[in-house]
Amino acid sequence: MMESTKRMNPVQQDRRRKPRRKDSFYRFVLSVNFVSWLLLVVALVVFHFARPEMVTGLQTYWGIAGRETWSQRHVDALIVLLQVCLGMALVTMLLRSKRNRRREDSYGVNLFILASISLVSLLTINVSVV
Repeated sequence: MMESTKRMNPVQQDRRRKPRRKDSFYRFVLSVNFVSWLLLVVALVVFHFARPEMVTGLQTYWGIAGRETWSQRHVDALIVLLQVCLGMALVTMLLRSKRNRRREDSYGVNLFILASISLVSLLTINVSVV
C-alpha cells in the first residue's frame, strides 16, 4: 500500500488533501446556491408588487383608486423567477450528490428548504391566481 502512494503523482495527492473551501467545484456550487437564494428574495419583492393593493377607507374617502386584482405582468415574472430558483436548487442538489464523498460533507438541507418553498409557491400561485 505504501508503494502505491509513492507512485502517485504529487498533483493527485494534493487534490485529495485539498481543503474543501479551496475546491473550485465546491465554490461553484456555493455560488449557484447563493444566487438561487438571492432569486428567492427577488421573487418575494416581485410578489409584493404583484399582489392586490389594500384599499383603505381613507383612500376611498379621498377617491384614490387602488388595484384590487393581481398584476399579471408581475405574476408572470414571479412564476419565471420561482421556476428558475427551483431549477437551480435541483441542479445544485444533483451536483452535490455526485460530489459528496467525504465524511465531513453535508448534503445541504437548505437546498431542500429552497426547493420546497419554490415548489409550494409555484403550486399556490397556479391554483389561486391563474
